[in-house]
Amino acid sequence: MKEKVILAYSGGLDTTAIIPWLKENYDYDVICVCANVGQEDELTGLEERAKLSGAAKLYIEDLTDEFAEDYIMPCVKANAIYENKYLLGTSMARPVIAKRLVEIARKEGAVAICHGATGKGNDQVRFELGIKALAPDLKIIAPWRCNETWKMQSREDEIAYCKAHGIDLPFDASQSYSRDRNLWHISHEGLELEDPAVEPNYDHLLMLGVSPEKAPEEGEYVTMQFEKGVPVSVNGEKMKVADIIRKLNALGGKHGIGIVDIVENRVVGMKSRGVYETPGGTILMEAHTQLEELILDRATLTVKKEIANKLADVVYEGKWFTPLCKALIAFVESTQENVTGEVKFKLYKGNIIKAGTTSPYSLYSESLASFTTGDLYDHHDAEGFINLFGLSLKVRAMKEAENKNK
Repeated sequence: MKEKVILAYSGGLDTTAIIPWLKENYDYDVICVCANVGQEDELTGLEERAKLSGAAKLYIEDLTDEFAEDYIMPCVKANAIYENKYLLGTSMARPVIAKRLVEIARKEGAVAICHGATGKGNDQVRFELGIKALAPDLKIIAPWRCNETWKMQSREDEIAYCKAHGIDLPFDASQSYSRDRNLWHISHEGLELEDPAVEPNYDHLLMLGVSPEKAPEEGEYVTMQFEKGVPVSVNGEKMKVADIIRKLNALGGKHGIGIVDIVENRVVGMKSRGVYETPGGTILMEAHTQLEELILDRATLTVKKEIANKLADVVYEGKWFTPLCKALIAFVESTQENVTGEVKFKLYKGNIIKAGTTSPYSLYSESLASFTTGDLYDHHDAEGFINLFGLSLKVRAMKEAENKNK
């Protein structure tokens, strides 16, 4: 029997061409694994396409709920945002896919895992670190780095290669944006976006919603309930996390929420420019943050912000299956015990506008915050506090004055 290789298969042109290339250069039986992480209609027709391309078997694995609950939510609870803008849509999806690739490799007795990520991007790092952490014995094949055998450098080359191997598939060589879509977001790269001086063509580019200019003239109120940091309902309707994200995607897309144009620093050392649509994720992050404002004490919130930045870096770099990532997530989870309550906001032309937040665990005290003197606060106490709080400043100033007078 031939040895088996597991191919991370999307059904796109790259992974379609990889199937005959693997058989030709390694003489493997190719087991395709397509991970459904919420990419919608991109899954249509995959089984027939994989078989026509020479695959021995195709798995289509629905990982949407696992992705939402075990990978998205830890980052939402942390408010993990890479370089203050990127909500980690692709970064969070890669480890759950890598995990399933390894599980099927074990089930099939495969000796290798292959992915179609390019040698310039972040995904090669994320996939391979995940595989190495979970299955260090498995061989990893990255065709785009196999210069001696992977001779294709363009879509035209890949189409010609497929046709030469009897694969006539509905791909053309027309240029388009490079996109990655899942439940959380869709990313766009290429074409005019490769020049940071050029404005994105939003009318041609956007897929999940509209630009703020084309959003409705009237805002829309939304209410969300959270329990221990996890969203449980939208507008009074209880739903699982994945369905809440879908609902928020529809609402956010309608009102032009969550469109960002970023120049980010990739793991491999270069800067890249992309446009990300994350309508539901932007709403969910903001709602969770609004609730935490009421509940977390100052010291915890301060440290949590530092943890969020570190976790964002760790996830972006593909280090999900590491002791550090586990420890960071554990800290965040410990802060969520009382993050329960209701958040109301208005969506209006790209904006999320607060409309009221309540929680049984709120630390906000109206009697303390009010200008009216309450029982818990004596204005005279502030004088002693300021004297001690500013003591080091006063001593320093006195010493500087003393030295000047010498």
